[in-house]
Amino acid sequence: VRHMEERSDTLEQIHQAAMEEFLEKGFQDASLRQIVKNAGVTTGAFYGYYSNKAALFAALVEPHAAAVMGRFMETQLAFAKLPKEEQPEHMGKESAACIDWMLDYIYDHYAPFKLLICKADGTPYEDFIHEMVEVEVEYTFRYIEVLKNLGRQVPELDKDLCHMIASGMFNGIFEMIRHDMPKDRAKRFIDQLREFSTAGWLKIMGQ
Repeated sequence: VRHMEERSDTLEQIHQAAMEEFLEKGFQDASLRQIVKNAGVTTGAFYGYYSNKAALFAALVEPHAAAVMGRFMETQLAFAKLPKEEQPEHMGKESAACIDWMLDYIYDHYAPFKLLICKADGTPYEDFIHEMVEVEVEYTFRYIEVLKNLGRQVPELDKDLCHMIASGMFNGIFEMIRHDMPKDRAKRFIDQLREFSTAGWLKIMGQ
């Protein structure tokens, strides 16, 4: 038991030192040597946990990236599985609940999200927002097909335009982290941003 406790303490020290170094300098400029030194462990001990700096960064952000991406995908799939005729009346409702959940989750795990959104250049996570946008665009086009199947008149929408709109929305949502906004302020802005976006989609879809 003692050995396990020591292991867990060492890991905690490494994570704490890494979080501070990555937050201050970003992934690319962070020094592994400095992290090891600040954690008060030997280089040998460090490499018993992680094979490189990228693996250490991933350990800090992956659980949280997966939680948010997982909930986001669940929401998209649940909407797409609704009977076609019910989808128009649900438009925006599920995504509102999902975004509220995301906001709570992000503010409960703020430091890892700061890494994910602002400090991830040079890691696979630098495309995190872009990947959400790609999913959003794909499911927007699925919804447009549903509207057409229901006999609604929908103008032909260009994929690049939809990508730009979704990109504006998601980058807007994550702006709150870039600007370190207090949660209540972020919540108010996101509610307004979502209303703006929903109204805009309805307008260009001719609904």
